[in-house]
Amino acid sequence: MMHMNPQINTTDFDERPFIAIWEVTQACDLACVHCRASAQPERHPLELSTQEGKELIDQIAALQVPVFVMTGGDPIKRPDLFDLIGHARQAGVRVSLTPSATPLLTREIVFRLKEAGLARLAVSMDGACAATHDGFRGMPGSFARTLDAVRWANEAGLPAQINTTFSRRNIGEIDDIVALVDRLKITLWSVFFLVPTGRGKLDDLLSAEEFEQVFAKLYSLSRTASFDIKTTEAQHYRRYVLQQRVAARKAGSAETPAARVYDEIGRAPRGLNDGKGFVFISHTGEVYPSGFLPVSAGSVRRLPLATIYRESPLFHDLRNADRLEGKCGACEFRQICGGSRARAYALTGNPFGQEPCCAYVPRGYEPGKYIVQRAPSLHVLQGA
Repeated sequence: MMHMNPQINTTDFDERPFIAIWEVTQACDLACVHCRASAQPERHPLELSTQEGKELIDQIAALQVPVFVMTGGDPIKRPDLFDLIGHARQAGVRVSLTPSATPLLTREIVFRLKEAGLARLAVSMDGACAATHDGFRGMPGSFARTLDAVRWANEAGLPAQINTTFSRRNIGEIDDIVALVDRLKITLWSVFFLVPTGRGKLDDLLSAEEFEQVFAKLYSLSRTASFDIKTTEAQHYRRYVLQQRVAARKAGSAETPAARVYDEIGRAPRGLNDGKGFVFISHTGEVYPSGFLPVSAGSVRRLPLATIYRESPLFHDLRNADRLEGKCGACEFRQICGGSRARAYALTGNPFGQEPCCAYVPRGYEPGKYIVQRAPSLHVLQGA
């Protein structure tokens, strides 16, 4: 039976995030078709400096954030990466890293990351074969290097995670992707659902019905896999899981979850959402509710991260389920789900609108009844 991280159920989302992600750079040698950051080969001159990065890590430590991720771009493009990871280790912060599968990611680098104190290595796999994945990533050989990186991490004794983004480009391979992931020695499969921002295209977005089909496959795998499964920007997967469990109880069949390796960087608590237990710090220090919701609530160069997270009107409103509109505002699952605020914003410009890719209709839902006036503060935060 999987042990639970005690912090999972005790993190107060009003006080601190459960997950903090720092985009250490936007520099990357890949040109992924769905890239949130629209990453470029060169580093930005206004990136947070090494000292600013260490100060940010100290703030993360003071906030006691359970999960801290360094992402990009490609973090390996920063020459001070090992120094930053070492600083985090000394501060008592466990770091996950999401490098890009380019020639910069070598066996030697993986072992050095482990030596520096990295807690988990996360690599992306967006197809069941090289043709699909490399087409997604814009670089031949990326698929092979992803598989190499998992093997190198296993050799180094470094827990490995696979990130997969599902969209119209790879949904046809989902069964093969599931089978491949199931064979790999990983701790967590993190499944992302496209938000059409950055280079992500609206045409690649899955329909609400296709979301449900993916949920069914994830749920089925979760009952047998030796690793945990979490979703990103598919908050309604929690609704799906609850519905399945209720149905199983009514049918008189008890669930027996698979035994899993204990790892503190695991499933996030129910209710986690953009700005609600989740915070994203950009390469230049701007603070966003998530990397997929590009509305800044302030900069760590001007205010402490804790102040922005706790006090900004944007974050306050995103943590208030009564602000939700449309189906999400009427939904009995709104406290544990709440829909993707990032996807609502990407498609409508309203971060409180209903999840555009949810097939569920709340009991007794009356369209038009749940429309809340947006706070004037949001327009200020958007720079309008």
